[in-house]
Amino acid sequence: MAAACIFCKIIKGEIPSFKLFESQHILAFLDINPLSRGHALVIPKHHGEKLTDIPDEQLREILPVVKKLALATGAENYNILQNNGRIAHQVVDHVHFHMDEGWREGGADAAADTEAERDRGLEYVMADAADGYGEAEKLFRGGQGEDVSWDR
Repeated sequence: MAAACIFCKIIKGEIPSFKLFESQHILAFLDINPLSRGHALVIPKHHGEKLTDIPDEQLREILPVVKKLALATGAENYNILQNNGRIAHQVVDHVHFHMDEGWREGGADAAADTEAERDRGLEYVMADAADGYGEAEKLFRGGQGEDVSWDR
């Protein structure tokens, strides 16, 4: 882990986060600056700036967890995004995948809705997202602590 990396500090518990899922290799949590309700980040615990820096075994769980998060929100339309490098709009130099509901139908009104959600503050967005993720633990652990099938 990199000492100055904000995501490494979140992994180590030095910075608080609203955790959605954690395993030996990955951590999923709500974005502190959400673009939409339930905007989540899924990160490998292994520090690497770009996708090609992460060992394969650290990547195996990521897309299944991103899929579960998408299912947990109930969003019909959503974005899954992963950027590599500044030119590709990567802001934090630790591999991470975004899962968010993306832009809503309605063009300019969609941006206003997103801006209004931001204005309500992080605490409201987190509570709102928690409603959407209320069943996430059941999705992740089958309600009894066991893994469940991801087939859909």
